[in-house]
Amino acid sequence: MKALCWQGMNRLSVERVPDPGILNAQDAVVKVRLSTTCGSDLHLLGGYIPAMRAGDVIGHEFLGEIVEIGPEVRKHRVGDRVVVCSSIGCGRCWYCSHDLWSLCDNSNPDPEVAQTLLGYEPGGVYGYSHAMGGFKGGHAEYVRVPFADHGAFPVPDGVDDQSALFASDAAPAGWMGAHLGGVGPGDVVAVWGCGAVGQMAARAATLLGADRVIAIDRHPERLAMVERHIGAEAIDYSGTDVDAELRERTGGRGPDVCIEAVGMEADSVGPQQMYDQVKQQLRLEVDRPVAVREAVRACRKGGSVFVLGAFSGTVDRFPLGAMMNKGLTVRSARQHGQRYIPMLLRLMAKGELVTSHLATHSMPLDEAPGGYDLFRARKDGCVRAVFRPES
Repeated sequence: MKALCWQGMNRLSVERVPDPGILNAQDAVVKVRLSTTCGSDLHLLGGYIPAMRAGDVIGHEFLGEIVEIGPEVRKHRVGDRVVVCSSIGCGRCWYCSHDLWSLCDNSNPDPEVAQTLLGYEPGGVYGYSHAMGGFKGGHAEYVRVPFADHGAFPVPDGVDDQSALFASDAAPAGWMGAHLGGVGPGDVVAVWGCGAVGQMAARAATLLGADRVIAIDRHPERLAMVERHIGAEAIDYSGTDVDAELRERTGGRGPDVCIEAVGMEADSVGPQQMYDQVKQQLRLEVDRPVAVREAVRACRKGGSVFVLGAFSGTVDRFPLGAMMNKGLTVRSARQHGQRYIPMLLRLMAKGELVTSHLATHSMPLDEAPGGYDLFRARKDGCVRAVFRPES
């Protein structure tokens, strides 16, 4: 089959790789109809995620049709149209039973790598390094789906493929940030990043009752998109002091909930950008945490900060004093999609959650390396590139 393979830093190619098959009784094989890029994939290209090997198939957001099931799969049949959660959970360990699906104890078959890096191993992820299990990713014609009863979700008839695709990762990640960040009626919420996950976090905050949602980015087309499709206010951080602007918009108090949806390669303006870039390139710090710093400093006293962006290691100049003295609640997680995906698909079916606008560019899988170039450089207003294995 065809698949998009990581070949080294900033090198991708479409190659022929072996077709997947049933390895365990709870597996399914899905024929991919659509897959999409994600900002966290760019960290793979930049060489910031360890334990990648040449030839690894990448991509963790995909939708397709089940073509084969193992003997212990109970909830699915061949022919079902399903969206697959990017995080893999077994459904029976302590973490899965407590709705902490991305922390699954049984879905990472190569835990030693992650234990060395992180202290504990998280659950598996499709196409995201051998530290996360070494699973083949979704930018392919077919994908093996372990624990299919817990990771694949039927798409309602009224929801088109392009909309449902974003229930794989972007929509549940954004919803989790708003939900576990504690957004409630009357809150003012600030979201750093207007990519797909940031936009979904902003929409989730509105649906959870926030009085105002303010989104922060520097790309005009993304700021316009979040105003038009999400109904949030927008701040261009390249033209203003974000902290001062947020204080002015909140009567001097600051947002109740701050959601960081940028990750380890966050950009900024001024000396801190050069400081972080130099230290990251020299590997004196692994991640650039400028958006996290801003969120901690901007959040009101006693407020909540949720870190949604992908991080892999250490950061410098974290404002621990501000966090402690302001009495902030700071949480983070890789998305627990199984907890949210069925509900999100129902919202899509009712028209309350719109995601199709995120797919700004669509192309055959054969053109995926160019699609990532477009996505990485944000050319032509690209928010997400979507790939079709069948062209």
